[in-house]
Amino acid sequence: MAKKAKNNGANLGFEAQLWTVADKLRGNMEPSDYKHVALGLIFLKYISDAFEAKRAELLKDDLADAEAPEEYLAENVFWVPKAARWSRLQGKAKQSSIGKDIDNAMRAIEAKNPSLKGIIPKNYVCPALDKIMLGELINLVSGIGMAEKADRSRDILGRVYEYFLGGFAGAEGKRGGEFYTPRSIVRLLVEMLEPYKGRVYDPCCGSGGMFVQSEKFVEEHGGRIGDFAIYGQESNYTTWRLAKMNLAVRGIDADIRWNNEGSFHKIELSDLKANYILANPPFNVSDWGGNRLREDARWIFGAPPVDNANYAWLQHIHHHLAPNGTAGVVLVNSSMSTEQGFFTLIARGPYHRFRAIFAFSLHQRAETSAPSKWENKAGFFTLRSLWVPQGHQNQPQAGDRSIGEEQ
Repeated sequence: MAKKAKNNGANLGFEAQLWTVADKLRGNMEPSDYKHVALGLIFLKYISDAFEAKRAELLKDDLADAEAPEEYLAENVFWVPKAARWSRLQGKAKQSSIGKDIDNAMRAIEAKNPSLKGIIPKNYVCPALDKIMLGELINLVSGIGMAEKADRSRDILGRVYEYFLGGFAGAEGKRGGEFYTPRSIVRLLVEMLEPYKGRVYDPCCGSGGMFVQSEKFVEEHGGRIGDFAIYGQESNYTTWRLAKMNLAVRGIDADIRWNNEGSFHKIELSDLKANYILANPPFNVSDWGGNRLREDARWIFGAPPVDNANYAWLQHIHHHLAPNGTAGVVLVNSSMSTEQGFFTLIARGPYHRFRAIFAFSLHQRAETSAPSKWENKAGFFTLRSLWVPQGHQNQPQAGDRSIGEEQ
Protein backbone atom coordinates (compact mmCIF):
# COMPACT_ATOMS: atom_id res chain seq x y z
CA MET A 1 0.00 0.00 0.00
CA ALA A 2 1.33 3.41 -0.99
CA LYS A 3 2.26 5.72 1.84
CA LYS A 4 0.12 8.79 2.28
CA ALA A 5 1.93 11.99 1.34
CA LYS A 6 2.95 14.25 4.17
CA ASN A 7 1.16 17.57 4.54
CA ASN A 8 4.31 19.51 3.73
CA GLY A 9 3.10 21.90 1.06
CA ALA A 10 2.25 19.60 -1.81
CA ASN A 11 -1.50 19.95 -1.28
CA LEU A 12 -3.39 23.11 -2.18
CA GLY A 13 -4.71 23.70 1.35
CA PHE A 14 -1.27 24.20 2.82
CA GLU A 15 -1.05 27.90 1.89
CA ALA A 16 -4.36 28.64 3.60
CA GLN A 17 -3.29 26.83 6.76
CA LEU A 18 -0.03 28.79 6.86
CA TRP A 19 -1.90 32.04 6.31
CA THR A 20 -4.29 31.33 9.19
CA VAL A 21 -1.43 30.70 11.61
CA ALA A 22 0.63 33.64 10.38
CA ASP A 23 -2.36 35.98 10.64
CA LYS A 24 -2.95 34.93 14.24
CA LEU A 25 0.68 35.74 15.05
CA ARG A 26 0.11 39.27 13.71
CA GLY A 27 -1.70 40.29 16.90
CA ASN A 28 -2.45 44.03 16.88
CA MET A 29 0.06 44.88 14.17
CA GLU A 30 -1.45 46.54 11.09
CA PRO A 31 -1.61 44.26 8.01
CA SER A 32 0.13 46.92 5.92
CA ASP A 33 3.16 46.70 8.26
CA TYR A 34 3.02 42.99 8.97
CA LYS A 35 3.10 42.00 5.31
CA HIS A 36 6.67 43.24 5.02
CA VAL A 37 7.66 41.22 8.08
CA ALA A 38 6.14 37.96 6.82
CA LEU A 39 6.96 38.33 3.13
CA GLY A 40 10.51 39.38 3.94
CA LEU A 41 11.06 36.19 5.93
CA ILE A 42 9.57 34.02 3.16
CA PHE A 43 11.91 35.72 0.71
CA LEU A 44 14.91 35.16 2.98
CA LYS A 45 13.98 31.48 3.37
CA TYR A 46 13.71 31.14 -0.41
CA ILE A 47 17.10 32.62 -1.27
CA SER A 48 18.75 30.65 1.54
CA ASP A 49 17.19 27.39 0.31
CA ALA A 50 18.24 28.15 -3.26
CA PHE A 51 21.77 28.88 -2.04
CA GLU A 52 21.98 25.67 -0.01
CA ALA A 53 20.73 23.59 -2.95
CA LYS A 54 23.38 25.08 -5.23
CA ARG A 55 26.05 24.68 -2.54
CA ALA A 56 25.23 20.97 -2.16
CA GLU A 57 25.60 20.60 -5.91
CA LEU A 58 28.98 22.38 -5.95
CA LEU A 59 30.30 20.29 -3.06
CA LYS A 60 29.89 17.22 -5.25
CA ASP A 61 32.04 18.78 -7.98
CA ASP A 62 35.76 18.47 -7.29
CA LEU A 63 36.51 21.32 -9.72
CA ALA A 64 34.05 23.78 -8.20
CA ASP A 65 34.54 26.10 -5.23
CA ALA A 66 31.43 26.03 -3.04
CA GLU A 67 32.55 29.16 -1.18
CA ALA A 68 33.05 31.33 -4.27
CA PRO A 69 30.20 33.82 -4.81
CA GLU A 70 30.85 33.81 -8.55
CA GLU A 71 29.74 30.16 -8.78
CA TYR A 72 26.29 31.15 -7.53
CA LEU A 73 25.84 34.43 -9.34
CA ALA A 74 26.64 32.70 -12.63
CA GLU A 75 23.50 30.59 -12.08
CA ASN A 76 21.34 33.55 -10.93
CA VAL A 77 21.48 32.28 -7.35
CA PHE A 78 21.97 34.91 -4.65
CA TRP A 79 25.07 34.52 -2.51
CA VAL A 80 24.14 34.14 1.16
CA PRO A 81 26.90 34.78 3.75
CA LYS A 82 27.21 32.25 6.57
CA ALA A 83 25.72 34.55 9.23
CA ALA A 84 22.67 35.18 7.05
CA ARG A 85 21.75 31.58 6.23
CA TRP A 86 18.36 30.44 7.38
CA SER A 87 19.64 27.62 9.56
CA ARG A 88 21.60 30.17 11.63
CA LEU A 89 18.54 32.40 12.10
CA GLN A 90 16.30 29.47 12.93
CA GLY A 91 18.72 28.50 15.69
CA LYS A 92 18.39 31.99 17.19
CA ALA A 93 14.60 32.24 16.81
CA LYS A 94 13.94 32.22 20.59
CA GLN A 95 16.63 34.74 21.46
CA SER A 96 15.72 38.35 22.31
CA SER A 97 18.18 39.59 19.68
CA ILE A 98 16.40 37.87 16.78
CA GLY A 99 15.15 41.14 15.28
CA LYS A 100 18.66 42.55 15.14
CA ASP A 101 19.98 39.24 13.80
CA ILE A 102 17.50 39.30 10.91
CA ASP A 103 18.32 42.91 10.04
CA ASN A 104 22.04 42.10 10.06
CA ALA A 105 21.38 39.10 7.81
CA MET A 106 19.45 41.27 5.35
CA ARG A 107 22.25 43.84 5.27
CA ALA A 108 24.86 41.14 4.73
CA ILE A 109 22.87 39.74 1.79
CA GLU A 110 22.47 43.22 0.29
CA ALA A 111 26.21 43.82 0.58
CA LYS A 112 26.96 40.69 -1.48
CA ASN A 113 24.06 41.10 -3.93
CA PRO A 114 23.81 44.71 -5.19
CA SER A 115 20.63 43.94 -7.15
CA LEU A 116 18.80 43.49 -3.82
CA LYS A 117 19.88 46.82 -2.33
CA GLY A 118 16.88 48.78 -1.11
CA ILE A 119 14.48 45.92 -1.85
CA ILE A 120 14.53 43.56 1.13
CA PRO A 121 13.12 44.84 4.46
CA LYS A 122 15.41 45.72 7.35
CA ASN A 123 13.05 46.82 10.11
CA TYR A 124 12.81 43.75 12.33
CA VAL A 125 14.03 45.61 15.43
CA CYS A 126 11.08 48.00 15.49
CA PRO A 127 9.39 48.25 18.93
CA ALA A 128 5.97 47.29 17.51
CA LEU A 129 7.30 43.88 16.48
CA ASP A 130 6.93 41.35 19.30
CA LYS A 131 10.07 39.21 19.44
CA ILE A 132 8.24 36.08 20.63
CA MET A 133 5.84 36.40 17.68
CA LEU A 134 8.81 36.91 15.36
CA GLY A 135 10.47 33.73 16.60
CA GLU A 136 7.26 31.77 16.12
CA LEU A 137 6.90 33.16 12.60
CA ILE A 138 10.45 32.00 11.79
CA ASN A 139 9.58 28.50 12.98
CA LEU A 140 6.41 28.58 10.86
CA VAL A 141 8.29 29.62 7.73
CA SER A 142 10.99 27.04 8.47
CA GLY A 143 8.48 24.27 7.86
CA ILE A 144 7.63 25.39 4.32
CA GLY A 145 8.85 22.83 1.82
CA MET A 146 10.46 20.50 4.34
CA ALA A 147 10.89 16.91 3.13
CA GLU A 148 10.65 18.12 -0.45
CA LYS A 149 13.33 18.16 -3.12
CA ALA A 150 15.08 21.51 -3.59
CA ASP A 151 13.24 22.61 -6.74
CA ARG A 152 9.87 21.58 -5.34
CA SER A 153 10.60 23.32 -2.04
CA ARG A 154 11.32 26.62 -3.79
CA ASP A 155 8.17 26.28 -5.89
CA ILE A 156 6.16 25.87 -2.70
CA LEU A 157 7.77 28.97 -1.21
CA GLY A 158 6.76 30.87 -4.35
CA ARG A 159 3.18 29.65 -4.00
CA VAL A 160 3.10 30.69 -0.35
CA TYR A 161 4.48 34.14 -1.18
CA GLU A 162 1.77 34.61 -3.81
CA TYR A 163 -0.96 33.37 -1.47
CA PHE A 164 0.21 35.70 1.31
CA LEU A 165 0.16 38.66 -1.09
CA GLY A 166 -3.50 37.91 -1.75
CA GLY A 167 -4.19 37.47 1.95
CA PHE A 168 -2.65 40.82 2.85
CA ALA A 169 -4.51 42.51 -0.01
CA GLY A 170 -7.77 41.19 1.42
CA ALA A 171 -6.83 42.28 4.94
CA GLU A 172 -6.06 45.80 3.74
CA GLY A 173 -9.36 46.11 1.84
CA LYS A 174 -9.42 48.68 -0.95
CA ARG A 175 -5.77 49.59 -0.37
CA GLY A 176 -4.85 46.03 -1.23
CA GLY A 177 -5.94 46.62 -4.81
CA GLU A 178 -2.98 48.98 -5.19
CA PHE A 179 -0.51 46.10 -5.18
CA TYR A 180 -2.51 42.96 -5.94
CA THR A 181 -4.79 41.77 -8.74
CA PRO A 182 -6.75 38.58 -7.94
CA ARG A 183 -5.15 35.51 -9.49
CA SER A 184 -8.37 34.47 -11.25
CA ILE A 185 -8.51 37.77 -13.14
CA VAL A 186 -4.82 37.66 -14.03
CA ARG A 187 -5.15 34.10 -15.27
CA LEU A 188 -8.14 35.12 -17.40
CA LEU A 189 -6.07 37.84 -19.10
CA VAL A 190 -3.10 35.54 -19.63
CA GLU A 191 -5.22 32.73 -21.08
CA MET A 192 -6.80 35.20 -23.52
CA LEU A 193 -3.52 36.72 -24.70
CA GLU A 194 -1.40 33.53 -24.69
CA PRO A 195 2.01 35.19 -24.26
CA TYR A 196 4.21 32.39 -25.60
CA LYS A 197 7.11 34.56 -26.76
CA GLY A 198 8.14 38.17 -27.17
CA ARG A 199 8.09 41.18 -24.86
CA VAL A 200 5.59 41.30 -21.97
CA TYR A 201 4.93 44.67 -20.35
CA ASP A 202 2.90 46.04 -17.44
CA PRO A 203 3.06 49.85 -17.00
CA CYS A 204 1.59 49.67 -13.47
CA CYS A 205 2.86 46.28 -12.40
CA GLY A 206 1.95 46.24 -8.70
CA SER A 207 3.51 43.20 -7.04
CA GLY A 208 4.17 41.47 -10.39
CA GLY A 209 1.29 38.99 -10.53
CA MET A 210 0.82 39.42 -14.29
CA PHE A 211 4.39 38.26 -14.86
CA VAL A 212 4.12 35.27 -12.53
CA GLN A 213 1.02 34.01 -14.31
CA SER A 214 2.58 34.61 -17.75
CA GLU A 215 5.51 32.39 -16.81
CA LYS A 216 3.12 29.74 -15.49
CA PHE A 217 1.21 29.81 -18.76
CA VAL A 218 4.37 29.25 -20.79
CA GLU A 219 5.48 26.37 -18.57
CA GLU A 220 2.05 24.70 -18.61
CA HIS A 221 1.86 24.85 -22.40
CA GLY A 222 5.33 23.53 -23.14
CA GLY A 223 6.90 26.86 -24.06
CA ARG A 224 10.41 28.10 -23.26
CA ILE A 225 10.89 30.69 -20.54
CA GLY A 226 13.81 32.16 -22.46
CA ASP A 227 11.52 33.04 -25.37
CA PHE A 228 9.95 36.03 -23.64
CA ALA A 229 11.25 39.08 -21.79
CA ILE A 230 9.48 40.93 -18.99
CA TYR A 231 9.32 44.70 -18.51
CA GLY A 232 7.41 46.77 -16.00
CA GLN A 233 7.08 50.08 -14.22
CA GLU A 234 5.64 50.97 -10.80
CA SER A 235 5.29 54.35 -9.11
CA ASN A 236 4.88 53.12 -5.52
CA TYR A 237 8.28 52.30 -4.07
CA THR A 238 6.97 49.88 -1.45
CA THR A 239 4.95 48.01 -4.06
CA TRP A 240 7.93 47.93 -6.43
CA ARG A 241 9.94 46.20 -3.69
CA LEU A 242 7.20 43.59 -3.29
CA ALA A 243 7.31 42.97 -7.05
CA LYS A 244 11.08 42.54 -7.09
CA MET A 245 10.91 40.01 -4.25
CA ASN A 246 7.93 38.22 -5.79
CA LEU A 247 9.75 37.72 -9.09
CA ALA A 248 12.99 36.74 -7.36
CA VAL A 249 11.17 34.07 -5.35
CA ARG A 250 9.89 32.67 -8.64
CA GLY A 251 13.33 32.90 -10.27
CA ILE A 252 11.96 35.28 -12.91
CA ASP A 253 14.42 37.67 -14.53
CA ALA A 254 12.74 40.98 -15.31
CA ASP A 255 13.45 44.65 -15.96
CA ILE A 256 11.15 46.40 -13.47
CA ARG A 257 11.66 50.15 -13.09
CA TRP A 258 10.52 52.54 -10.36
CA ASN A 259 10.04 56.28 -10.22
CA ASN A 260 7.54 58.27 -8.17
CA GLU A 261 6.35 60.31 -11.16
CA GLY A 262 4.63 57.32 -12.76
CA SER A 263 4.20 56.03 -16.29
CA PHE A 264 2.45 59.13 -17.65
CA HIS A 265 5.06 61.70 -16.70
CA LYS A 266 8.30 59.71 -16.73
CA ILE A 267 8.35 56.73 -19.04
CA GLU A 268 11.24 54.53 -17.95
CA LEU A 269 11.02 52.36 -21.08
CA SER A 270 10.17 55.00 -23.64
CA ASP A 271 11.22 53.01 -26.70
CA LEU A 272 9.60 49.74 -25.65
CA LYS A 273 7.11 48.18 -28.06
CA ALA A 274 5.62 45.13 -26.39
CA ASN A 275 4.05 42.09 -27.98
CA TYR A 276 1.81 41.66 -24.94
CA ILE A 277 0.65 44.15 -22.35
CA LEU A 278 -1.25 43.08 -19.24
CA ALA A 279 -2.38 45.77 -16.83
CA ASN A 280 -4.75 46.63 -14.01
CA PRO A 281 -4.37 50.43 -13.74
CA PRO A 282 -5.78 52.39 -10.80
CA PHE A 283 -9.38 53.31 -11.58
CA ASN A 284 -10.73 56.85 -12.06
CA VAL A 285 -7.63 58.74 -10.92
CA SER A 286 -8.53 62.43 -11.00
CA ASP A 287 -5.21 64.05 -10.08
CA TRP A 288 -3.02 62.39 -12.71
CA GLY A 289 -1.55 65.66 -14.02
CA GLY A 290 -3.34 65.52 -17.35
CA ASN A 291 -3.30 69.31 -17.70
CA ARG A 292 0.47 69.11 -18.25
CA LEU A 293 0.16 66.55 -21.06
CA ARG A 294 -2.34 68.12 -23.45
CA GLU A 295 -0.13 67.73 -26.54
CA ASP A 296 1.40 64.35 -25.76
CA ALA A 297 2.24 62.15 -28.76
CA ARG A 298 0.51 59.19 -27.13
CA TRP A 299 -2.96 60.70 -27.49
CA ILE A 300 -3.61 59.69 -31.10
CA PHE A 301 -7.31 59.17 -30.34
CA GLY A 302 -7.68 62.58 -28.70
CA ALA A 303 -6.53 64.12 -25.43
CA PRO A 304 -7.92 62.31 -22.36
CA PRO A 305 -9.94 64.19 -19.73
CA VAL A 306 -7.80 66.03 -17.21
CA ASP A 307 -9.95 64.77 -14.32
CA ASN A 308 -9.91 61.03 -15.13
CA ALA A 309 -6.93 58.89 -16.20
CA ASN A 310 -8.83 55.87 -17.57
CA TYR A 311 -8.68 56.96 -21.23
CA ALA A 312 -5.05 58.02 -20.78
CA TRP A 313 -4.16 54.51 -19.59
CA LEU A 314 -5.74 52.97 -22.68
CA GLN A 315 -3.79 55.22 -25.03
CA HIS A 316 -0.55 54.86 -23.09
CA ILE A 317 -0.91 51.09 -23.40
CA HIS A 318 -1.80 51.31 -27.09
CA HIS A 319 1.29 53.49 -27.64
CA HIS A 320 3.55 50.76 -26.28
CA LEU A 321 2.11 47.96 -28.39
CA ALA A 322 4.27 46.52 -31.14
CA PRO A 323 2.71 45.92 -34.58
CA ASN A 324 0.28 43.02 -34.14
CA GLY A 325 0.65 43.44 -30.39
CA THR A 326 -2.19 42.58 -28.03
CA ALA A 327 -3.14 44.02 -24.64
CA GLY A 328 -5.47 42.91 -21.87
CA VAL A 329 -6.51 45.62 -19.44
CA VAL A 330 -8.82 45.72 -16.43
CA LEU A 331 -10.74 48.99 -16.10
CA VAL A 332 -14.10 50.29 -14.96
CA ASN A 333 -16.81 50.17 -17.59
CA SER A 334 -17.92 53.79 -17.29
CA SER A 335 -16.10 54.86 -20.45
CA MET A 336 -18.22 52.54 -22.59
CA SER A 337 -21.61 52.61 -20.86
CA THR A 338 -23.56 54.35 -18.11
CA GLU A 339 -23.36 51.15 -16.08
CA GLN A 340 -20.62 50.64 -13.55
CA GLY A 341 -18.68 47.41 -13.38
CA PHE A 342 -15.41 45.72 -14.22
CA PHE A 343 -14.41 44.54 -17.62
CA THR A 344 -11.46 43.08 -19.37
CA LEU A 345 -10.37 45.16 -22.32
CA ILE A 346 -8.51 43.62 -25.25
CA ALA A 347 -6.76 45.99 -27.65
CA ARG A 348 -5.32 44.80 -30.95
CA GLY A 349 -2.61 47.19 -32.00
CA PRO A 350 -2.57 47.20 -35.80
CA TYR A 351 -6.33 47.70 -36.19
CA HIS A 352 -6.90 50.20 -33.36
CA ARG A 353 -9.71 47.90 -32.25
CA PHE A 354 -10.94 47.53 -28.68
CA ARG A 355 -13.13 44.67 -27.51
CA ALA A 356 -14.80 44.70 -24.11
CA ILE A 357 -15.39 41.40 -22.34
CA PHE A 358 -16.94 41.46 -18.90
CA ALA A 359 -15.06 39.54 -16.24
CA PHE A 360 -17.58 40.30 -13.50
CA SER A 361 -21.32 40.79 -13.39
CA LEU A 362 -22.52 43.93 -11.66
CA HIS A 363 -24.22 41.80 -8.99
CA GLN A 364 -20.95 40.07 -8.12
CA ARG A 365 -19.10 43.36 -7.93
CA ALA A 366 -21.68 44.84 -5.56
CA GLU A 367 -21.12 41.99 -3.14
CA THR A 368 -17.34 41.99 -3.17
CA SER A 369 -15.07 44.79 -1.99
CA ALA A 370 -11.83 43.18 -0.84
CA PRO A 371 -9.52 41.78 -3.56
CA SER A 372 -9.21 38.38 -1.88
CA LYS A 373 -12.98 37.87 -2.25
CA TRP A 374 -12.72 38.26 -6.02
CA GLU A 375 -10.96 34.91 -6.38
CA ASN A 376 -12.66 32.36 -8.62
CA LYS A 377 -15.42 34.79 -9.61
CA ALA A 378 -13.94 35.72 -12.98
CA GLY A 379 -15.41 34.20 -16.08
CA PHE A 380 -16.32 34.95 -19.66
CA PHE A 381 -19.39 37.09 -20.12
CA THR A 382 -21.07 38.38 -23.26
CA LEU A 383 -19.20 40.75 -25.53
CA ARG A 384 -21.15 43.95 -24.92
CA SER A 385 -19.73 46.29 -27.53
CA LEU A 386 -17.04 46.89 -30.10
CA TRP A 387 -15.77 50.39 -29.42
CA VAL A 388 -13.62 52.13 -32.02
CA PRO A 389 -12.16 55.55 -31.16
CA GLN A 390 -13.23 58.46 -33.35
CA GLY A 391 -11.26 58.56 -36.58
CA HIS A 392 -10.69 54.81 -36.64
CA GLN A 393 -14.08 53.44 -37.68
CA ASN A 394 -13.03 49.92 -38.59
CA GLN A 395 -15.83 47.46 -39.11
CA PRO A 396 -16.10 44.39 -36.87
CA GLN A 397 -14.05 41.57 -38.28
CA ALA A 398 -15.51 38.29 -39.50
CA GLY A 399 -15.72 35.89 -36.62
CA ASP A 400 -16.23 38.51 -33.91
CA ARG A 401 -18.79 37.09 -31.54
CA SER A 402 -19.96 37.16 -27.98
CA ILE A 403 -17.62 35.30 -25.69
CA GLY A 404 -19.42 32.53 -23.89
CA GLU A 405 -22.31 32.34 -26.35
CA GLU A 406 -23.51 29.08 -27.83
CA GLN A 407 -21.63 28.13 -30.96
